[in-house]
Amino acid sequence: MKTEKPLDKKRIISEARRVIDTEISNLLGARKCLGSGFVRAIELLSSCKGKVIVTGIGKSGIIGRKISTTLASTGTPSTFLHPGEAIHGDLGMVSKTDIVIAISNSGETEEILRIIPSLKKIGVPIISITSSPDSSLGLQSSIVLETGPMCEADPFSLIPTSSTTTALVLGDALAITLLTIKGFQKEDYAFYHPGGNLGRRLMLKVKDVMQTGSRIPSVYEDSRMEDAILEINRKNLGFTLVLDKKSKVVGIITDGDLRRMLARKKDIYSMKAKDCMTRNPLGITEDNLAVSALALMEEKEITCLVARDRFGRTKGIVHLHDVLGKRQFSHEI
Repeated sequence: MKTEKPLDKKRIISEARRVIDTEISNLLGARKCLGSGFVRAIELLSSCKGKVIVTGIGKSGIIGRKISTTLASTGTPSTFLHPGEAIHGDLGMVSKTDIVIAISNSGETEEILRIIPSLKKIGVPIISITSSPDSSLGLQSSIVLETGPMCEADPFSLIPTSSTTTALVLGDALAITLLTIKGFQKEDYAFYHPGGNLGRRLMLKVKDVMQTGSRIPSVYEDSRMEDAILEINRKNLGFTLVLDKKSKVVGIITDGDLRRMLARKKDIYSMKAKDCMTRNPLGITEDNLAVSALALMEEKEITCLVARDRFGRTKGIVHLHDVLGKRQFSHEI
């Protein structure tokens, strides 16, 4: 009985690396091509009064759909136009306030070229992503985002691989640069993603994600530090609140506070909570959006906030993991 020859594992890894290296090399080439054209494209897109229409066919069309959805989800109205459907009526979605991004590696894609005269008659600017600015598409474009010569990753340099990867990355560069220039924030992302888990959580209010009752780590200011450390370990949040005799929050002790005390060679077991705490811990009102709590924690480089009502009374605590949904707790009232 004939046995199959075992696969050459080294050759498999070598081929995979060659493909990746080829695509990286093409990306670096496209990076070198970035210049005034990209700047003009961003200026044009940032002032768009209508929507950004992305078009392409085949695998370039798949990339075009991805670019369009990325633009739309980051605050730039966008839709995808299939060039084959465009000549059968879908050109009606294009208005003169729009901008078209056309993707064609060769710049000679027949289906794209067939709709160019109609787009020009409508009066929309055309931004092309192509390897050749001297191609038919490049010559008829308002702005050309040149990728440079493409070497596809297959052994015959025929299958769209490097070219589609490069078009995708250029699309990401457009979308993220626009996002940055427009001052797009996390709360904006949450607004455009209400169906996603993170989006849903960020659009909740602090009171919807905060922890209350016995889940809040706390000790009194006259408590021994040994008790404070036990409380931090017991609640496993990396901190404990410190309360006065009236159970009002007066401070916080974090893991970081403990490390700093030990670094200074302090005998923390001989100390009380009030000797180690940071006074007046940072807080946020319970009616603020969870995304605001996340932004504040990132700004201050902390992992928790005291949640207060509008009168300043402590209602709970909100931890970074609660906002991001990395921990599931049922609230205690």
